[in-house]
Amino acid sequence: MPLSNNIIISLNEITASVSSKKHLKPEDETMIKGIFQNILESGGIFNIDEIESWFALEGSWHDKSTVERILNIVHYQQAKYDANNKLKFMSDDCSCSKS
Repeated sequence: MPLSNNIIISLNEITASVSSKKHLKPEDETMIKGIFQNILESGGIFNIDEIESWFALEGSWHDKSTVERILNIVHYQQAKYDANNKLKFMSDDCSCSKS
């Protein structure tokens, strides 16, 4: 699934806001968590592999450990969101008998 325009805008916001691409500050991490929490809460859907590819193609993220940290934050936010939204996992199949 390709990244939506909103996700790309958010990734560009992260790129512009992070002062050092070699080391994330705690406030950078907080900002990234907030961005992805807002994306998820507003119904946004993304694929972490696509986000990783975006960082690889973007060009200014040369430190792999920093990108990995961002991806870990994104993955954690997604897992936390999914765990708190249990109804999302309910099956559409009805196991009740229809008479």
